Amino acid sequence: MTSSTISPNSTFFITKKDPGLSAFSSSSPSPFSIPKCKKSISKKIVSVMAPQQSERRPATTGSVKTALTMTEKIFARASEKPQLIPGENVWVNVDILMTHDVCGPGSIGIFKKEFGQDAKVWDREKVVIIPDHYIFTKDERANRNVDILRDFCNEQNIKYFYDIKDLGNFKANPDYKGVCHVALAQEGHCRPGEVLLGTDSHTCTAGAFGQFATGIGNTDAGFVLGTGKLLLKVPPTLRFVMDGEMPDYLQAKDLILQIIGEISVAGATYKSMEFVGSTVESLTMEERMTLCNMVVEAGGKNGVVPADSTTFKYLEDKTTLPYEPVYSDAKARFLSEYRFDISKLEPLVAKPHSPDNRALARECRDVKIDRVYIGSCTGGKTEDFMAVAKVFLASGKKVKVPTFLVPATQKVWMDVYTLPVPGSGGKTCAQIFEEAGCDTPASPSCGACLGGPKDTHARMNEPMVCVSTTNRNFPGRMGHKEGQIYLASPYTAAASALTGFVTDPREFLQ
Repeated sequence: MTSSTISPNSTFFITKKDPGLSAFSSSSPSPFSIPKCKKSISKKIVSVMAPQQSERRPATTGSVKTALTMTEKIFARASEKPQLIPGENVWVNVDILMTHDVCGPGSIGIFKKEFGQDAKVWDREKVVIIPDHYIFTKDERANRNVDILRDFCNEQNIKYFYDIKDLGNFKANPDYKGVCHVALAQEGHCRPGEVLLGTDSHTCTAGAFGQFATGIGNTDAGFVLGTGKLLLKVPPTLRFVMDGEMPDYLQAKDLILQIIGEISVAGATYKSMEFVGSTVESLTMEERMTLCNMVVEAGGKNGVVPADSTTFKYLEDKTTLPYEPVYSDAKARFLSEYRFDISKLEPLVAKPHSPDNRALARECRDVKIDRVYIGSCTGGKTEDFMAVAKVFLASGKKVKVPTFLVPATQKVWMDVYTLPVPGSGGKTCAQIFEEAGCDTPASPSCGACLGGPKDTHARMNEPMVCVSTTNRNFPGRMGHKEGQIYLASPYTAAASALTGFVTDPREFLQ
């Protein structure tokens, strides 16, 4: 079993299984030792001719079908192949290509260079372009990137371009959305069984909808713009079975931090991570998005959750396009299987400077912090802000450190100001945040999650200690290279804001 950094006092349990029917060798040694038979081998040559064989006739019962995982089935459908195996390279038909202001200009440049200045994209309704990274800044080159996107979309008549022109008031831009991975879901671009590629590593978020979604580079995106196809290698699948009732002080962020801590930031390199079990089935769509969002922090090619009634309900008012879910066969081959009893898990953080530097939140209670950041594709969704408000409401206290709030999208921002928080007597998140002394919710964007220009809202321009609901804590990730980032759930981040130290949310939720 992979070594664990969880405290020996913890009562959390995990078991790992390397299924015997796997066609691949596991990265972990087998728990069984199989003795080798020693047998003398005669060196005498007894024959130099192959034995005669009768002519082999073609089988008349048809091809033998191999059981497939979800990801393998999506690849098979997208490549129009009845069968395939992990490691096989196949040309897949792309359903959606997404790009944004950071990688879009480069992808467009490659497309024009390779296909011609007057070339047209393969399908103007399957290209989704979302400015979101470096938006609310005076940096001229960052602003120019959005101009390049706008010119290209006008030239190509791209149907789904979520433009922003008035940087002084985002609400004056009805088409502007915000963080691409959350906007893709809210605008109905995520559908079960499809292939969604994006020029951003966290495109894997969309796997929550039972589809194959992964990040690609600018060169690949330029090729997809012109052809609608891409050569991809079929990944083997790791299966994560999570069962047990989820304690009310845990969130999906704790689950994925546990998994990354268990297998390391390289443990799922070019592998699909499939999440199943009663705990996963109980998660909302936004929580499933959090789970899939950080598979890339484990090196994963994609994350995927089987579509179910929760998925279909979410999609009811999002899309009218038909879709067909796929599910892993009962005898599908998994590279490894991990089993978790979530009822025993405690709130976690990832200490600097790696997402797999896992620790119990309560073990870091002596870590003094300078600020808290709530936002990003990982932790800036409506339910994330509701969770923060829940902790503030339960405590009745004010924050002790600056607490920055950056809604992922314009819809999330509206929810923060309009949706009543359960048990609050009708108060909204915004009202609760104001009473708690938080910073005013900022314009929706990726914000300081990846640093950005120096005038980016809440960027760490000095060495500070920050508890953040984001996804990476490498040196310099949120700005200053000497900054220290503790990744945490919205619950844990809110609790930490109230004390000024890394804090287990059970101090306020129980």
